[in-house]
Amino acid sequence: MLTLRSTPDNPVPPGGSLKSVRTDDGLELRAAHWRPTTRTVKGTVCLLQGRAEFIEKYYETIAELRGRGFAVVAFDWRGQGESQRQIDDAHRGHVARFDDYRRDLKAIEDAILRPAMPSPHVCLAHSMGGAVAFTGAVEGWLPFSRIVALAPMLAIRMVRWPAGASVLARLLHAGGLGRRYIPFGSAISIATKPFAGNRLSGDPARYARNAAAARAVGSGAVGDPSIAWLAGAFRTMDRLANRRVPGAIALPTLIVGAGADPVCDTAATERFAQRLRAGHIVVLPDARHEILSERDPIREDFWAAFDAFVPGTAIADSSVADGPERVSADV
Repeated sequence: MLTLRSTPDNPVPPGGSLKSVRTDDGLELRAAHWRPTTRTVKGTVCLLQGRAEFIEKYYETIAELRGRGFAVVAFDWRGQGESQRQIDDAHRGHVARFDDYRRDLKAIEDAILRPAMPSPHVCLAHSMGGAVAFTGAVEGWLPFSRIVALAPMLAIRMVRWPAGASVLARLLHAGGLGRRYIPFGSAISIATKPFAGNRLSGDPARYARNAAAARAVGSGAVGDPSIAWLAGAFRTMDRLANRRVPGAIALPTLIVGAGADPVCDTAATERFAQRLRAGHIVVLPDARHEILSERDPIREDFWAAFDAFVPGTAIADSSVADGPERVSADV
């Protein structure tokens, strides 16, 4: 049954609609959308998750966006969260090819964004979601008027020898092993690992909240990726590393880098941002990879940058209820 899961310190934001969205290649995606909690509507923010994430991790952010006057769309990419898998092992983070994420976003655009959500449409993209957004902006299929990218996956730090890992992943993929875990990979979700020494957040309370949410969604919080996912990630990062790519992005873009990010290479992100035609970067010095799960002072700096960059277009909305509504299933 399609559902959004609550934990004691992470309740489902009220007033939403839950929907199953079918892609053109037949996969079912879990998606949800909310109206703002204000009397005026500034537009819509669509959340583009990072790898291994799920809607439940974004409840706090959804509430904050709604309070700013934005409608919100959130969905799970194929192969993670409670969206459909392409392999039998639900714990393995797998996608056959990175281009499939374009299919997912197109399905969300056709089923929810264009017919139901107020303009302008802005994406808030984290990590892998940022790589998808930049690829779509360059190729001309991204359905948004602005990009906000947090710790985007442009180059990685967590692998000691990225070039060697890239070659190995592509060789293993070419050898027919794409559906297998990466070497030494497991089904354990990174979100449920101990706080001490974690790569994601310096905030113990939010980290614990996310871990509880991950346990609540079970296999929705996937473990390590497949070889196919890793090979596709390296191919995508290689394309985005072309010096001409940032200049081909015409959309206004805000990149928020994590200065203490052990996952993605913030220096590479800064070089990318310097070549943007219509964008800039703000680096939050003490932030780890998941900026929206960080301590309050870091998050406040993020929201200050967001508010300055995404003013929205305020219009009156008579549909906003005085009180909370129940999340409805629309399947």
